[in-house]
Amino acid sequence: MLKAGRSQEEIRQRNLGTLLRHVHLGGPVSRTALAGRMGLNRSTIMALTAELTSAGLVREELPKDTGRAGRPSLVVRPQSDRVYVLAFDVAVDRLVAARVGLGGKVLDRREAVRRRAGADLDDVVGVLAGFAHEMHREADSNSVCVGIGASYCGMIRPGDGMVRFGPDMGWVDQAFGTELGLRLELGLPVSVGNEAHLGALAEHQRGVGIGVQNLIYLHGDVGVGGGIIVGGKLLDGDGGYGCELGHMVVNPYNGRPCGCGSRGCLEAEVGERALLDAAGRSPELVGREAVRAVVDAAERGDIVAREALHRIGDWLGIGVANLINLFNPGLVVFGGMLRDVYRGSAAQVRSRITANVLVISREKVRLRTSALGDDTTLMGAAELAFSELMADPLNVLTRATS
Repeated sequence: MLKAGRSQEEIRQRNLGTLLRHVHLGGPVSRTALAGRMGLNRSTIMALTAELTSAGLVREELPKDTGRAGRPSLVVRPQSDRVYVLAFDVAVDRLVAARVGLGGKVLDRREAVRRRAGADLDDVVGVLAGFAHEMHREADSNSVCVGIGASYCGMIRPGDGMVRFGPDMGWVDQAFGTELGLRLELGLPVSVGNEAHLGALAEHQRGVGIGVQNLIYLHGDVGVGGGIIVGGKLLDGDGGYGCELGHMVVNPYNGRPCGCGSRGCLEAEVGERALLDAAGRSPELVGREAVRAVVDAAERGDIVAREALHRIGDWLGIGVANLINLFNPGLVVFGGMLRDVYRGSAAQVRSRITANVLVISREKVRLRTSALGDDTTLMGAAELAFSELMADPLNVLTRATS
């Protein structure tokens, strides 16, 4: 049975979303450039931008002096101060909330320490909701919130934001998305994603992975998570729980115990505790600052710290080598705590890749640290919140303002 072609309205809606996405992700862009990118004529681009301008999603203005003769093409800019989302990042030891404007501009931000005290759903939701209410009150009265997104350090059920498993804090089947939505009282659903999955999307769309269609993102917090982009899309698995790269077993016989119940997982061998133990640090020292202190000490010549990073880097290299052989990425990105670990162990990682990766697969692969720094997963949460607006700009905006 033949499927009916897209209606004119469906085509218009798709084009509106595509144009808005170009402006949102790429920043100010001329009408002429938009016409070229979208393969549409200038009159169609003019009509689309007029609709988005009328809705208050973008604005058009003359460019600064171009030094070229003739009438310049108008530049289309996102209305960052008028249209925003609320984004949340729940890591093991910190809670972050931000109001992020269209175009990815952080308009307001709050951060708090999260105590490592076990299942703390009510505390987490209370802190985040409090931050959100403050930011919402301080926003301009003419601005509008079009979405809510959250990143969580665990396995998330798609659709309702249920945390099925968060081993580092003992969360099992915690209704995080639902509870946060109720406490926010904004009448908007909360979209929740795994932190490393969202980190991969953020680096692909806004960071070091722009234009790369196949990349692997490794995120270090206390443990290690991962996100894989294949053909420009996130690889999420049958139930949405794919790419748990931290639980790839790299040391099955003499491996360290892992919070998942196994032994020798990648995160057990390269995570926070593995590094701090190898460097002889006190069990009371935890967190990113403790990790950075080891890396800094190694750079100053501390032999114990340097050997610890070499050991951790060797295991990290084994894991990365396996991933490159499996997925043939063009780019491997190290984020979170692993940005610092990689800084002190790049030689060991590269040595493992040379020794253990097929020659053809390693020919073009690049290794980089995340461009978005500590905000990679937060920006991923913001993009998750913006996703409905990008798909159907005018209708989503109408619902948000009604």
